[in-house]
Amino acid sequence: ILLQEKCVLQMDINEPKHEDNQKKHQKETEKLLRRLHLQGQHQHMLTSEDFVQIGPHEIFERDLVCAFLQRLMMLDYRARYIPVQQESSDVNNSQAVPVSDSAVTDDDDLDALFTTNIDIDQSKENHVHPMDVQMAAFHCSDSFLKQKMITKLSQCQYALPLLVPDPLTTNIDCPLWTFRQITKTWKISTTKENATTVTMKSMPIYKAETPRVSFFRLGSMSLSKSQLMNALINNRHDTFFHRNCEGSTKSRHLMDGVAEIAWYCPAGKDNDFFTDCIAFCNLHGDSLANVKQREILTEMSSVIVVLVPTLDKSQESTAVISMLYKSSKPLIILIADNECSAVQMKPQKYKLGLKERSQSDVSEELKKIIKSLLSGPHTSFRLETMAKVSGVKVDEDQKICQKGKSAAIEIIELIEWMDVAKIKDTFLPCQGQLWYDWCKINKELHHLKGDIEKEKGQKTHQLMKLREKQCDASNSKLMRLFTQSLKRLPPKEREYFLTWTQILIDALSTDDLSSILQKYDETWSEVLVLKKKHDKSAQLKHKKTELELLSKKLQSATFGLEHIFREMGQIYEAHKTLKQQSLGQHPDWTKYPELAADLMISGHPMELMDGDAGHVPLIWISSLLKEVINKLGDQRVFVLSVLGVQSSGKSTMLNAMFGLQFAVSAGRCTKGAYMQLVKLSEEIKDKYKFDYILVVDTEGLRALELAGNATLHHDNELATFVVGLGNMTLINIFGENPADMQDVLQIVVQAFMRMKKVKLSPSCVFVHQNVTDITAAEKNMDGKRRLQEKLDKMTQLAAKEEVCDVECFSDVIAFDVQKDVKYFAQLWEGSPPMAPPNPGYSESVQELKSIIL
Repeated sequence: ILLQEKCVLQMDINEPKHEDNQKKHQKETEKLLRRLHLQGQHQHMLTSEDFVQIGPHEIFERDLVCAFLQRLMMLDYRARYIPVQQESSDVNNSQAVPVSDSAVTDDDDLDALFTTNIDIDQSKENHVHPMDVQMAAFHCSDSFLKQKMITKLSQCQYALPLLVPDPLTTNIDCPLWTFRQITKTWKISTTKENATTVTMKSMPIYKAETPRVSFFRLGSMSLSKSQLMNALINNRHDTFFHRNCEGSTKSRHLMDGVAEIAWYCPAGKDNDFFTDCIAFCNLHGDSLANVKQREILTEMSSVIVVLVPTLDKSQESTAVISMLYKSSKPLIILIADNECSAVQMKPQKYKLGLKERSQSDVSEELKKIIKSLLSGPHTSFRLETMAKVSGVKVDEDQKICQKGKSAAIEIIELIEWMDVAKIKDTFLPCQGQLWYDWCKINKELHHLKGDIEKEKGQKTHQLMKLREKQCDASNSKLMRLFTQSLKRLPPKEREYFLTWTQILIDALSTDDLSSILQKYDETWSEVLVLKKKHDKSAQLKHKKTELELLSKKLQSATFGLEHIFREMGQIYEAHKTLKQQSLGQHPDWTKYPELAADLMISGHPMELMDGDAGHVPLIWISSLLKEVINKLGDQRVFVLSVLGVQSSGKSTMLNAMFGLQFAVSAGRCTKGAYMQLVKLSEEIKDKYKFDYILVVDTEGLRALELAGNATLHHDNELATFVVGLGNMTLINIFGENPADMQDVLQIVVQAFMRMKKVKLSPSCVFVHQNVTDITAAEKNMDGKRRLQEKLDKMTQLAAKEEVCDVECFSDVIAFDVQKDVKYFAQLWEGSPPMAPPNPGYSESVQELKSIIL
């Protein structure tokens, strides 16, 4: 089944003993893939689309990989521990524990007790080792699913594969591509002259320069190395899988020789284990057998920690240890059969016994030693340098990935040396001031006063003028390059091209963004100090203007793929309004909706409402959706939208619900509204009345950037739009207190009222996130009652404003406070940045999903 020629070639090269091992290993791997129903997948890989679909529930062994990936996409870290249903029919009458069959008479039942029992049922297979499921999924996924999978593993605070031996050949792969979308954030506190300053760092992990501590063992031992490492990183979570984890079995086939990496990120508090970000590497299996990996790790480490069963000159590990002892690298040797506490043998070389010592003792000593070693000069490590290591095959070297990358680099070279705040004005002129003015005049068109005909004529003329200006400005080099690449690249390369563009743009803007945020923070603190002194001087005024400017700069410095797509939309709208096309030839812009439709069908989020201008580009959106319908046929679609206060975790909830990738971060929030298509899998389509879900993610209400009078207006528009679009709207409330929600509820009620006027009948579900005590049903009953009262009160207020005759909220839409209010636990289990997501959160999200469906 597995590419046999490859194996044959392999066998000619290797020596006989190695050949046997290789054959045996390949047989094991084949058997494992057969059990997991993956045997054909090495040739046609699993893709992301397979898992954004919504599929069935029951899990047998053959569904393990699918279930693992789906749970992982939902950010449920228990994806590793999936209980499997047995497929045999006689489940009920089988005994839980086998009964000994030695004949029982009084004399020899003691003998039977003292004889060593050989396992009665030798033929019974162990269940599949959880890490084999993970690695089988990894080997059988295409590079985009791999990237998504590793990104989600990282969010679950698990270790990630850094060196992976290919199960078919003896090559060692480094999946550098899979790390490209991971960003880590940490805080460093430094104390100078009794004042502590905390600086925040946030960067793509492949750019981070950190020290690296590598662990490996020589020989076999009863103590778990991974468990010891977990105590150094996060003692409440199994970052590295170890033998005492749930679901572990004796046989694991795909983990030997895999080196995993995890980062420790400090929170800038006193109880941090280490003061800076540190990478920890763990080589699984006996490193005497995995020489190549051991050498690579040794080469690139700042500190090496070796576990040995015993320190003895006759051991085969002696040669390795003496080599490490003589080298210049800092070394810590942990000895399993020795009881001594830490001893420094010579500068930067330590030994430490493990026998009959508690793990917390050992880990405390280790922390101290590692801290002191890293406080001196040490080598640092960057993920990107893995590409230069000899003997390692990097996944990014594939032709198809390189083609996408070089197309993306062409675009980045245009903007590389520019001030981020100026990029948009220079290369994306159609969406700046011109588009804002157009939106403003277009709104005025619908609120005419005075001589209406004359005004209308003037405004229409102004709109046409602005469109002409957009057309003249529309031919920027960046847009030309971008759209040409979209047109000429085949689907896979195009996907690489877009991902690379996003990765490289993010890398450009993170540096600038963090420096602006730092400045903003400083200025803001100064303003607060001045306010405390009741200082009304010119200085305060000056600082406030500075803040305003920084705030504007922040807005123009956020730059991503979405802005390039927004520009495409504006170019299309301007040309289409002016009907600029000579009959014979189709110019570039007519192809834009089709390009965007392809992307939307393959699962890219598309901007539905421009958050900066607060306007829906109708001409563009309708052409785009027309194209989608052309390509998919007229499918049945259910629209699900969300609404809630800024930073209340709306995007996070949708990502966890459907395994999507809406942009999430507390600083750079969603602006406007985005839509993404989710396909229902064939098996469950028949149960429901639709084929696709269109998920609409929106920016927060009461956005801080728009403080003041503008917000209320903006919020009303956004809420009306979102509620009107959705078949169902999720109203997201952060915490249990409806008082915080007063303004939002008022907006929502008013929006639903307007829907009643235009004969639309949406429904809604209230989601309370971050509730501390989910179990307290009585408390929640009280909360529900208060919410109902609030809603009714708002309804009466809104009814006056909207001139509408209703008494309570349930007159406006069908709403049942018992069923339509959900409570969610908080998202993190512990305190970030090292905390994994709370499995209870993921469960609540899944429950909500099944209710929606």
